[in-house]
Amino acid sequence: MTWSVKDKQCVVTGGNSGIGLHTAIGLARQGARVALVSRSPAKGEAAVREVVAAVPGAKVDLVVGDLGSLAQIRALAADLLERYPAIHVLVNNAGLWMTERQETPDGLETTFAVNHLGPFLLTNLLLPRLQQSGPARIVNVASEGHRQGRLDFDDLQAKRGFGKIKAYCDSKLANVLFTRELARRLQGTSVTANSLHPGVVNTNLGGNSSGLIRWVFDIAGPLFFITPEKGARTSLHVATSPDLDGVSGKYFKSSKVAGEARAARDDEAARRLWAVSEQLCGLTPVAV
Repeated sequence: MTWSVKDKQCVVTGGNSGIGLHTAIGLARQGARVALVSRSPAKGEAAVREVVAAVPGAKVDLVVGDLGSLAQIRALAADLLERYPAIHVLVNNAGLWMTERQETPDGLETTFAVNHLGPFLLTNLLLPRLQQSGPARIVNVASEGHRQGRLDFDDLQAKRGFGKIKAYCDSKLANVLFTRELARRLQGTSVTANSLHPGVVNTNLGGNSSGLIRWVFDIAGPLFFITPEKGARTSLHVATSPDLDGVSGKYFKSSKVAGEARAARDDEAARRLWAVSEQLCGLTPVAV
């Protein structure tokens, strides 16, 4: 059967604005049922209204959850599992860019926690449901910034020194490595996992930033970056294209397979990151 998201249940994190919102709209246009995840109830409700305004009759629900808290991620996963007997598409879209080192309630560096550990834990908690619902797709929004990433496994929490660009690029490299190891573990199943670069998009990614980074997003962004609607195109392609049946472990750019950085093709690093992430998230290790 040719893949279609019509009447399938899709989950989009960070769905209240930017790329996530337009991903939700695009999925709804194709007849999908959408669970729009937002950490802010008010912003989430506004986003649901925007989806319905763009796609009258859209089947869209708001699910509240904060990827900056391991406890809230577990609560979010429990809520999704209770609501939806089947989940066919998970788009891990939520992300941020911090200009100063901060820690989450779990004592984890915020950029690494939200951009990597959040989708890592949520995906693992939802994975049995995705496998039961197969064919299913996991779509991880990464970035070309991963090419500047260099993971220091002795200092993943950036306690020895925090650089805002380094922290973001490292977290995006972690996204691609996570996808690579996830795809390996999913071989022989009906679930695929792919990562992507959405483009340089004018979003509120820098909302937690200040100084030059905030200026780039607030002033230069509208002039030089692509729109969130265009930025969502690759996410939608990876989530919905019938041509990608069985395609897994790939990195996409402009809706086409692209080569990852050499560091993102390091299978040993991918396995090591997975093991460390399991420990940080309190997951029971599963050898594959």
